[in-house]
Amino acid sequence: MKVVKKNVLMLCILLLSVSFVLAGCSGGNSNDSGSGGDKQPVTTKNPSSENTPTTQLKPYKLKLVYPGSAQLDQAKVQEAMNKIMQPKINATIELMPIDWGQWDNKANLMIASREKFDIMFTAQWNGHAVNVSKGAFLPMNDDSLDKYGNLLKKHGQGIIDSLSPIFLEGAKINGKNYAVPTNKELAAQGGVIYRSDIAKELDLDMTKVKTIKDLEPILASVKEKRPGMTPLFLRNGDNFNAHYFVQTDALGDASIPGVILKDQDNTKVVLTSDLDRYNETLKITRDFMKKGYINKDAATTSLGTGEALKAGNIFMVVVPLKPGKDAEMANGISLQGKLKQIEMTPKTVSTGETSGSMLGISTTSEDPERAMMFINLLHTDKTLNNLLNFGVEGIHYDKVSDNIIKATDATKNYSPGSSWMFGNQFLNYIWDTEDPQKWDKFKEFNKDAKKSPGLGFTFNAEPVKTEVAALVNVGKEYDPPLDTGSVDSEKILPKFREKLKAAGLEKILAEKQKQLDAFLASKK
Repeated sequence: MKVVKKNVLMLCILLLSVSFVLAGCSGGNSNDSGSGGDKQPVTTKNPSSENTPTTQLKPYKLKLVYPGSAQLDQAKVQEAMNKIMQPKINATIELMPIDWGQWDNKANLMIASREKFDIMFTAQWNGHAVNVSKGAFLPMNDDSLDKYGNLLKKHGQGIIDSLSPIFLEGAKINGKNYAVPTNKELAAQGGVIYRSDIAKELDLDMTKVKTIKDLEPILASVKEKRPGMTPLFLRNGDNFNAHYFVQTDALGDASIPGVILKDQDNTKVVLTSDLDRYNETLKITRDFMKKGYINKDAATTSLGTGEALKAGNIFMVVVPLKPGKDAEMANGISLQGKLKQIEMTPKTVSTGETSGSMLGISTTSEDPERAMMFINLLHTDKTLNNLLNFGVEGIHYDKVSDNIIKATDATKNYSPGSSWMFGNQFLNYIWDTEDPQKWDKFKEFNKDAKKSPGLGFTFNAEPVKTEVAALVNVGKEYDPPLDTGSVDSEKILPKFREKLKAAGLEKILAEKQKQLDAFLASKK
C-alpha cells in the first residue's frame, strides 16, 4: 500500500479505537443483518454527476442480482421504483432475486459465463475476494480505469458523504474497492432465534441458555413434546461455526483458508481445524444431529432460515445477531411477536464485518456509471431505499409516523427481508412491532466490541489465485457436512486436511501470514 493509503487506514483504525459510535455490519447469511457511521444520510436531487446531466443520459435498464425469494408483487415495486429512477438517472430496474439455496451455484455460473448484468450482492463470507480475482467486479475507486475513471468519486458522492470511512477502507482489496458496503451495524455477535410462543407453551426456561451445550435440554424437550417439529434448523452458512461462535477472522474472504481469532491477540495464521473451540463445536453439533435435534438435510437443504421458520415446523435457528434482529426477522416472515433472540458470544469486530454486505458492479455491465448512480441512490434516497425494502406505501405497509410503518393484508405479497443488503439501513423504516429506538441501539451495539488484531487488513488472493480456486472447491465439498454435524468430524477432518494440503494450503497460509505481518508492521 502506498504511504498515503496506509496513513488513511491507520487514522480510520485509530478513530474506531477511540469510539465505536459508528453504525454498520453482520454478516450473516440468509436472513441477516445491517448499519453505519455517525454521518447523517444525504439526499441528493441528482446523484448522477455534474459532468453528466440526467438529460444527456440515454435510457438504460439496470439488472440487480441478489439472494432471496421472488415476491408476488415484485413487478409493482419495480414500476414504482422506475418512476423515481427515470427522472433522476433515466434508468429502470429489473430485480433478479435468486433463492438462497441456489444462490452460490447460479451466481457463480453467471460470473463464469460472463452473463450481462449490472449489480450483484457480494460479501466477504460469500467468496468476494475469489470473485474479484476472477475479474467479476469493477474497481470503483480507480482513477486509471480508462473508460470510466473513478466511479465512486464521479457518481458516489452521497456514499462518501454518508458512509463511515471505516467501511470503505475495510472493504478494500489491494487498495481498491470492488463493491460498496451497506451502511449498517459494525460489531458482530452470534446467537439463536427461537419460537417464543412454543417455548412458552412447553414451559421452557430459555434464560439458562448461555452456551451451545446449554441448548441440549431445550432441544430434547422440543423433540419429545413436539415430535412433528424440528428442534434446530441448520444449513450451510447458518450454523454454529459460520456465525461467530468460533470467533475466527478470515482476514478477508471467508472461503479462503487461514484465520486468526478475533477475540485474542495472537496473529499467527492457522487452519480453522487447528482450533480446539472449532473441534469442540463440531462434536457438539454432531451429537445434536445423532440425537435427532437437527434437520437431516442440513448439509444440502436449499431452504433459507427465514423460509424454514415461516413454514411453521422449526423451533430454533442459528444467526448473526444485532439489536432487534428477532423482531426484524419476524416481520419478514409474518411471525410478529413470536420470535426471540439469545445472544451467546461476545461482540467483536473485524474487517470482515465492514464487507459483510456489499453491492458490486459487474465487469459485464454495459453502463457501470449508471450502476454506480443507482447504488448511490440506495444510500441517499429514502423513498427509493424503502420501496426496494418494504414495497409500496398504502399497499404493502401503512405509515404510523414518518419512520414507523405497520403491516397490511398485502404485506405478505412483498416482504423480501433483505434490508440489510441494500444501501443505507439508517434510511429504513421501522415496523411498529420493532423498537422505535432501533437505530440508536445499533450505534450503542458497536461500543466496547473487541477489535480483531487484523482489523483493517484484507488478504489479496491474486498471488495465489490458482491455489485459492482449488481450495475453495475443496471447502465446498467438506465444510457443509462438517459444520452441520452430518458427518463424524474425527473421521472426515483428516481427509479434508489432506485434500487442502494437496491443493496448495501451505502456500496460501504462508502468503496470508506474509501479508498480515507486513500490514501489522506498517501500523507500528
